[in-house]
Amino acid sequence: MDNFLVSVIVPVFNEELNVDPLLKRLVPVLKNFAYEIIFVDDGSKDKTLSAIKKQSIKNKSVKSISFYRNFGHQMALTAGYKIAKGDCVVTIDADLQDPPEIIPQMIAKWQKGAKIVYAKRNERRGESFFKKFTAKIFYQIINALSDTPIPQEVGDFRLIDRQVVDFLNGLSERQSFLRGLVSWGGFPTEFIYFKRDKRLSGETHYGFFKMLNFALEGITSFSVKPLRIATYFGFMSGVLGFLGIIYELIRKAISPQSFVIGWAGLFTAIMFIGGIQLITIGIIGEYIGKIYQEVQRRPKYIIKERINI
Repeated sequence: MDNFLVSVIVPVFNEELNVDPLLKRLVPVLKNFAYEIIFVDDGSKDKTLSAIKKQSIKNKSVKSISFYRNFGHQMALTAGYKIAKGDCVVTIDADLQDPPEIIPQMIAKWQKGAKIVYAKRNERRGESFFKKFTAKIFYQIINALSDTPIPQEVGDFRLIDRQVVDFLNGLSERQSFLRGLVSWGGFPTEFIYFKRDKRLSGETHYGFFKMLNFALEGITSFSVKPLRIATYFGFMSGVLGFLGIIYELIRKAISPQSFVIGWAGLFTAIMFIGGIQLITIGIIGEYIGKIYQEVQRRPKYIIKERINI
């Protein structure tokens, strides 16, 4: 395939210092292709949108949409997929941790038949041990619980074919965990390996609690195993309680004078059962919350402004 359009989606939130440096590296990479670069401004409070507008005047292939408020990274990507017209679509963050220079390699893999081309990190520079460790644990847990394996050491820097884009756009669920949905279809997949750089400027928007919520979203989107685990805990606590009753009855029959109910044992039992109940209620609550959001049928995002679209 020689005559094709490449769409590049860049979700941004308070990235005013990164817009120009990104385009300085991205545009030369795409100059040999027909391309469009779509910025999705996720409710930035700084001058990100102004920086994009200046670039869109110079280059009509630079386009953007902006939201009234912050709807989240996954919603920004979802909006980009809806608008992108390319035969293949690349998603990349604006912080330049992911190098735009490997995009031609991704396109070459796509031209050979791959429907999905992941950029996989074989080194992560400038990230703390805690960030690397928690990311590794996240993928191990989600792959252990999910029926759909998600490649490890990959983020949202990927190329997908038009067929995959249409598949994603046709899904009706409101809370889209795109890393899982892209893998769920089972499309032919290839990998490009790279060394991830430090963030160019600014701070990461994914703190610990945001990553924790992201992990819960991923797990509950692709597996009901947490509900089964809660059921297993319920059976286990019931069996332990029943065995405890049998033990105490036998103990009382054999030695009535030594039968004294201790506060420590009672406290431990209450804490054990109470903890399991709270965990179970929390797991059920996560799934009920997702059902609630689906039933509401609210729009995923609200577009405030379009540029060159």
